[in-house]
Amino acid sequence: MKFLDLAKVYIRSGAGGNGCISFRREKYQEYGGPDGGDGGKGGSVWVETVDGLNTLIDFRYQQHFFAKNGQSGMGRQRTGADGDDIILRVPVGTEVLDEDQETVIADMTEVGQRVLLAKGGNGGFGNLHFKSATNQAPRRANPGQECIDRTIWLRLKLIADAGLLGLPNAGKSTFLAASSNARPKIADYPFTTLHPNLGVVGIDNAEFVVADIPGLIEGASEGRGLGDLFLGHVERCSVLLHLIDGTSDTIAEDYNTIIGELEAYGGELATKPRITALNKIDALDEEERAEAQAELEAAVGGPALMMSGVSREGLDTVLRAVRAKVDEDRIRYKNTDAEEAPWQP
Repeated sequence: MKFLDLAKVYIRSGAGGNGCISFRREKYQEYGGPDGGDGGKGGSVWVETVDGLNTLIDFRYQQHFFAKNGQSGMGRQRTGADGDDIILRVPVGTEVLDEDQETVIADMTEVGQRVLLAKGGNGGFGNLHFKSATNQAPRRANPGQECIDRTIWLRLKLIADAGLLGLPNAGKSTFLAASSNARPKIADYPFTTLHPNLGVVGIDNAEFVVADIPGLIEGASEGRGLGDLFLGHVERCSVLLHLIDGTSDTIAEDYNTIIGELEAYGGELATKPRITALNKIDALDEEERAEAQAELEAAVGGPALMMSGVSREGLDTVLRAVRAKVDEDRIRYKNTDAEEAPWQP
């Protein structure tokens, strides 16, 4: 199934039905008078998160969602039928954005969450509604409320505990394949990863989800390469694992390139907890490992781990470091939720 994480959608709620002007005139039936019914309500447009979806591919083949209009009122005091609602079913982690792609309408983070996007119009009153002691034969009725047209964007941000960062061919896909049952595409040329991949990683009887995104290059924030739009998939992560190619001749420059793109992306991504690891050490001898680690630690200004996704050397150490950050973030959120919960006797 093709991965799609951004979709433009046109929605329209249903218009309300018009009220009816009608009078009861039947032979041999007394007490005639106004009997026009009200119009029905128009259908609304909702968005709802459901389990089992991990892409917005359904919205590639259908972009227009129009709810039904309410039926007009009728004589004999009959109210028009209400229009049917329309529900946009999306995966967990979807953001609903306004047409400007900046204003967030809703952030769908839980299964079963439901948000109203466009409310259906109310039906108009029939002339029966206006009957009174001083106006026993009203000849007026209200039209139904008009529909609401909106253009929205759906953007999927994957829900993962840890995110992988690095230049193309830094070994992110190899790391994901070595540490989980995921089978991303692996090749010896840049940009083999064209869409995010998820893998469930297990270490010391604990599991967490890791997201692998396409590699970044210098100028990705300006649209070079595959751009930096995929960084949205690691915004929700507890920790970022930054992999550096140990066989590169410009280790410090490679590290600073990714950090610069994170800062250019903005938001909290640049300040999110990070773990830096030197990858592909199986291709280095002891002296080369020491030199590469020293250069990377000087650029990071702190410790850098050593690992190899191919030989699995140092893999468990990196996974334990990532798990510690994930657990720390989970505890922090748990304590925050406990503080915000209302007191109950």
